[in-house]
Amino acid sequence: MTSSTHPSPQSLPTTTDELVQELQRVRAENRQLKQALASHALVDRAIGVLTVLGQISPSGGFTVLREISQHTNVRLSVVAEYLLKHAQGAALPAVLLGELHAALARHAGPRPGP
Repeated sequence: MTSSTHPSPQSLPTTTDELVQELQRVRAENRQLKQALASHALVDRAIGVLTVLGQISPSGGFTVLREISQHTNVRLSVVAEYLLKHAQGAALPAVLLGELHAALARHAGPRPGP
């Protein structure tokens, strides 16, 4: 019985050139997966900041993050990085700050009165 995650013996590399190509492919895939994992963690932390800042749900935080990214044409992970730095006291670029306020206003729930 063969698993779908393992290649069949007929498709395994047999020559040195094929082995080198396969090694290069696997290394490139490994780099991409590591980068995706790091980006995902960054986005998750930024969502946490947005949930506290905007008093919204995590799904709302992701929506806000995505909207900021789309409206500013800045990659999601870059917006996330800026938001994390902002949460630590750094200034947020004006275009991102404006979109942050607009997105939070669109998605914030009712605020309790005084």
